[in-house]
Amino acid sequence: MPVSRRMRALRRAAVVATVLAAAVGCGDSGGLRAAGETPTAISPARLWPELTPASSPAYELGEVDTEVVKGVAVPGDDIRKVDPVAVVRAEIAAHPEEYEGAKAPYRDTAGAMGKCGEGESGRRRPGCPVLKPYYRDLTGDGRADLTLGVRLMPEDLTGVRVYTVHKHRLVQVMAYDDALSGVELAGRSVIIRSPSEVAGYEYRLQWTWDPRQRAMLLTHDEMLPTGRKRPSQQHSPGAGPTSGPAPSRSPSAQSSQSAQSSQSAQSSQSAQSSPAGVP
Repeated sequence: MPVSRRMRALRRAAVVATVLAAAVGCGDSGGLRAAGETPTAISPARLWPELTPASSPAYELGEVDTEVVKGVAVPGDDIRKVDPVAVVRAEIAAHPEEYEGAKAPYRDTAGAMGKCGEGESGRRRPGCPVLKPYYRDLTGDGRADLTLGVRLMPEDLTGVRVYTVHKHRLVQVMAYDDALSGVELAGRSVIIRSPSEVAGYEYRLQWTWDPRQRAMLLTHDEMLPTGRKRPSQQHSPGAGPTSGPAPSRSPSAQSSQSAQSSQSAQSSQSAQSSPAGVP
C-alpha cells in the first residue's frame, strides 16, 4: 500500500504555524546586498533528557512497502517490454477495495480503464487514466526502471508508482498518492511537489533508492517557498490526519484537523505587524 499524504498531516500541521510566524514576503530592488556578520554557531540543546527514548514508531508510514506485481511478466527482464496498462490493471485487481464498488475512492479510475488500449498507442487514448511512462535507472543496477503515473478519480489525485525487476519479477518499490504540482527524476530520486494550504509555499518530498531495503525511501519532506503569492488552498481534497497506524490509498478526511491548522495559520499571520526580514 502506498504512503498517503494524510500520514504526514500531523507533522505538517505543526510546522505550518511556525513557517508563517517566521516568514513574510520581502521587497527586493535588485543588486548586491551585504549579508551581515556571520552568526555565532550555537550547539544544539537537548530537550527533556529524562525521557526514555522510544523503541518503536508511533505511526506506520509504510516507508519500506514493496509489492510483487502478480500476473504481469517481464520478457527478458526488460521492463520496457511491460505494458503499463497491464500494470495498472494488476493494481486494481490486487486492491479492489480502492477501485471497485460505489464507495471505492478511485472507482472512476477503474471505470475509465476501458478507454485504455494495449501498448504504446492504446495507452494514450483520450480518457485513459494511465499517464506516459518514464524509464530511468533509479536503482543503480544499470537497467531501466519504470516510473508510472495514474489519475485517481473522482478524487482528482495522481498516483506515482516506481517499479523495478528483481529475480525476474516486476516489483513495486514506491507508491504515493496526492494532488501534484510537479514530479521530477534526479539521480536515484523521485521528487514530488504538492500544493500547500499556506499561500506561497509548497511541499517537496524526495524518495531515494535504498539498496539495503530495496525500496524507495522518503528521505526529505519539506515545506518550501514557491517565490510567488497565491490564494491559500488545501493541500489535497479532504486531506486530514489519519488516526490509524497504517497508510492507506484512500482519503480519510478529518476536517477538524484542517480547521485547526487553518485557524493557527490565520492567527500567526494576523500577529505579524512588520516584516521579519526573511526574503
